[in-house]
Amino acid sequence: MTGGPLVVLVGPMGSGKSTVGALLAERLGAPYRDTDADIVAAQGREISDIFVEDGEAHFRALERDAVRAAVAEHEGVLSLGGGAILDASTRELLTGLPVVYLSMDVDEAVRRVGLNTARPLLAVNPRRQWRELMEARRHLYTEVARVVVATDDRTPEEVAQAIFDALELKDV
Repeated sequence: MTGGPLVVLVGPMGSGKSTVGALLAERLGAPYRDTDADIVAAQGREISDIFVEDGEAHFRALERDAVRAAVAEHEGVLSLGGGAILDASTRELLTGLPVVYLSMDVDEAVRRVGLNTARPLLAVNPRRQWRELMEARRHLYTEVARVVVATDDRTPEEVAQAIFDALELKDV
């Protein structure tokens, strides 16, 4: 077992976890890892294809395993998929870790994601579905987070700085 991740980013799709995570990792001189990318690499297909071909339950099992492995092995900046916090064992695993919830409102999500891309959970009426997803998940993001950082109307660099300040991180 390693010392665990330096920072774990959670939040909805489009909140900037990948972009901000890479910036944080660079500033910390640490590696960056994304559990969604781990799943895509291991499965050899996109997440949307896994949802369509095998169903959400299968994807969530893959996600749970990917998060468990990443938390155990990774000592840099880690981004989790938007729905990873739905699993109770994953939330328990995050207890005590420096978890940051990147929050945003629906207007920001529309601006960033367009809510019309190939996101499997937003296939029909994406604006309403995004709101419903957030209503179901917001309290879970907050539950696991040590810090909440709003990303609305902020650049990735500003979000990264807010995380640095909130967690009292030091640049390399």
